[in-house]
Amino acid sequence: MTQQNELHAAVTVSPDIDAAPAASAWQPLRQRVFRMLWIATVVSNVGSWMSDIGVNWTMLSLSADPLAVALVQAASSLPMFLFVLPAGVLADIVERRKILLFSQVWTFCAAAGLALLSFTGNVTPEVLLAATFLLSTGAALSSPAFQAVVPDLVEKRELSPAIALNSLGINISRAIGPALGGLLLSFAGPWMVFLLNALSVLGVAFVLYRWQPQVTIQRLPPEHFFTAIRGGLRYVHAAPVLRNVLARTVAFFLFGSAGWAMLPLVARRELGLGPGGYGIMLACIGFGAICGAMLLPKLRKRLNADQMMVAASLLFAVTMVALAFIRHVWLLNAFEFFTGFAWIAVLSTLNVGAQRSAARWVKARALAVYLTVFFGSMTVGSAIWGKLASEFGVTWALCAATLGMVLGTATVLRWRLEKDAALDLDMIDPAGFATETAIPHERGPVMVSCEYRVSPQDAHDFVCAMQEMRRVRRRTGAMGWAVYEDAHHPGVFVETWVMGSWIEHLRQHERHTVNDKLIRERVLAFHQGDEPPVVRHLVAPAQR
Repeated sequence: MTQQNELHAAVTVSPDIDAAPAASAWQPLRQRVFRMLWIATVVSNVGSWMSDIGVNWTMLSLSADPLAVALVQAASSLPMFLFVLPAGVLADIVERRKILLFSQVWTFCAAAGLALLSFTGNVTPEVLLAATFLLSTGAALSSPAFQAVVPDLVEKRELSPAIALNSLGINISRAIGPALGGLLLSFAGPWMVFLLNALSVLGVAFVLYRWQPQVTIQRLPPEHFFTAIRGGLRYVHAAPVLRNVLARTVAFFLFGSAGWAMLPLVARRELGLGPGGYGIMLACIGFGAICGAMLLPKLRKRLNADQMMVAASLLFAVTMVALAFIRHVWLLNAFEFFTGFAWIAVLSTLNVGAQRSAARWVKARALAVYLTVFFGSMTVGSAIWGKLASEFGVTWALCAATLGMVLGTATVLRWRLEKDAALDLDMIDPAGFATETAIPHERGPVMVSCEYRVSPQDAHDFVCAMQEMRRVRRRTGAMGWAVYEDAHHPGVFVETWVMGSWIEHLRQHERHTVNDKLIRERVLAFHQGDEPPVVRHLVAPAQR
């Protein structure tokens, strides 16, 4: 369950891309709901980290098989892979407060059930994996909704420091939770750790129950669930920057998962540590992450995103080599400090890339796709390295993962995070588009055509510019796109795209960003004549 504790940091809007006027670092805490939710979330995350060490240590006590221990990480990551995308869709179309409350109740029941089974001595490896899966499912259900409500809790100019405070809270809990969990394991046993994790969830649930968010009025009805999923996936496919982020995510986390999956094995079997020593090791990672979070703003002034990603990946590779060969506890803890430093640098860099490549109307879904790839890579990687360690030993598994991570840094040559550095995805007002029509919303499909008149000398440049327009149409919901030239009138081009229904066509006009507008203006610069391009809307005949 190591990674679910970082979920809210990984999906929250990054301060690096917020353009609002700056506020003081602590000003968001003046907002009562944000302050209460921040405190409750820190407490809950401390409980999650305590539970994390309890689960890993319990599995070590039940089974010496490296594969079984690695499957704990896989069971934690798998729900993120399976459920984050549907949860992101729900966060865009359902009241988020209800989703958050449901997820907290789910997590409480799972944690309390595990505590009861542990107290009565009925925990088996299978039970532990199932409980881990259920706990992680609760985190997967809540993460996109948590991301989406942050702007509702603070003023726009307070958003950047609010995100910084959330990141600080995550790392504070990372430093406190493992050490406290190890101490409780030594004196009271796993059942107490699991019980305190269940109780820690109640504070978040209470704050959410008392919170009454403002009702937002939407001009158009919400999307249907499966339509929203298709729209999110279509956006990701047509967003080159986001696709680059996903490729780099796989390249790092597929191999980086070995560090987390093998850590409890090294602590227990190679170093002979008890739960307290293992908790201190995790706390060192937490302190490294805190230091990394504080130094990242300065590092970003010296390194761009691609340079930061390569440097952090190589540093993480060094720490995996240390985990494979160093058997001096405090020397290894020093390297684990840099594990946390590198990990938070990678998470932050990829998160910034995912955030800046997702428009507001689809942000929860786009981030859910990013998290799906993130945790899918963690799940597959944990299973692979666990199997490899079971067959050939922990050292060989870590060395293979290190080699893969070093080779994975070469992805910077093909998939750059700095692509389209001036990308601006702020939404624009769809003013001037008339929606008063008698056409039923469900009627469709709808074919839209736009006729341009272009000088023959500019035809090649126009067609090249239209490739960017193709991505705009596809990102905003088009199912098909094409451009044709009139065979009898050279220079007359007709752009066509298809929307699934009339309401999807209406929604398309509300999804355009500043970047889309700039692309549209570049295309229109090729159009000749005093009249604008002729636009036609062709709707499929109504069924009789």
